[in-house]
Amino acid sequence: MTSKLWFQVGIGIILALVIIRLFIEVQDIFDPLFIIAQTIFIPLLLGGVLFYLSRPLLRLLEKKKFPRWSGVLIILLLIILVFYLLYAMVGPMVSKQVNSLVDNAPGIAADVEEYGMYWFNQRDRLPDSIEEQINGMQGKVGDWAGNVGSWVLAFLGSVVSGVITLVLVPFFLIYLLLDHDKFAPFIAGFFKGERKTWIRKTLSDIDETLQAYIQGQLFVSFLVGIMLLIGYLIIDLEYALLLAIIGMATNVIPFLGPYIAVIPAILIALVQDPIMAVYVAIIMLIAQQIESNLITPNVMGNALDVHPLTVITLILAAGNIAGLWGIILAIPVYAVLKTIAKNVYARRKDIRQTATKEV
Repeated sequence: MTSKLWFQVGIGIILALVIIRLFIEVQDIFDPLFIIAQTIFIPLLLGGVLFYLSRPLLRLLEKKKFPRWSGVLIILLLIILVFYLLYAMVGPMVSKQVNSLVDNAPGIAADVEEYGMYWFNQRDRLPDSIEEQINGMQGKVGDWAGNVGSWVLAFLGSVVSGVITLVLVPFFLIYLLLDHDKFAPFIAGFFKGERKTWIRKTLSDIDETLQAYIQGQLFVSFLVGIMLLIGYLIIDLEYALLLAIIGMATNVIPFLGPYIAVIPAILIALVQDPIMAVYVAIIMLIAQQIESNLITPNVMGNALDVHPLTVITLILAAGNIAGLWGIILAIPVYAVLKTIAKNVYARRKDIRQTATKEV
């Protein structure tokens, strides 16, 4: 019975649950490690994203007989140049639209409040359950207003954290570019024989999966931002560039990103002209359909091959467990685990076939 797969999987699950339970019981011991991990998580994540974007260029430079250190230096200079050009070309327009939005914020808020009060006054015509929710929201407005001070302090803390992150990201990027090819040999060095070969292959597959996801997702987000910008300019929507950038940024959130991006665009459109909100919704729908049915399948290919229902389930579960970061990281983590599972299954299959041949 112990040789059965179901028995081994069951024992593995039980051991994993026992380890998790023991870990929870002594988690106070690991608090310093958690603090360190939280501090370096975002800089390491951003450094990893930049690493996967710039590694193809580094490999090209190395093929041209450039020393690695000079290739890393060229990449850093190019990154600085790209950010400077973006700031020089897009920065003034974005800054102008942000300042205009801030100046017009009281009027926009008043118009949105007027729309809200209109629908609030119509609550008697709504079902009882919806009316109760609206009344409950009305009672919470005062609580939300009272939390403005804490929100301001949290925002200031986020600004400080953001500055620290920007300082640390280049260091992580430099070390990843210089020493990335030492990681797999270091891990595989703990194993021997065929198991060592399997570890190297698994790490290589994980690397390809992460590269396909990061490069593909950022490229898709860029194309979605371009489509939104073109659509918003065609309908002459105010703050078109700013709203397109927001759409491009939120598109990195799988499934939910487009719906998050359309909220500020619809609010601006309602203030500008109520019919514009319909146009914005149509533009977002067209962009999403083109992205999901044309761009993503051709850019991503079958590197991830995750069913839409699986995506929705993962996002809902990860959002409840880890919030926004859980939503963003759910799909790549799942893709990595799926890659590991495929390699484990293939390894077991090879072992079983070898044993059968010997018998």
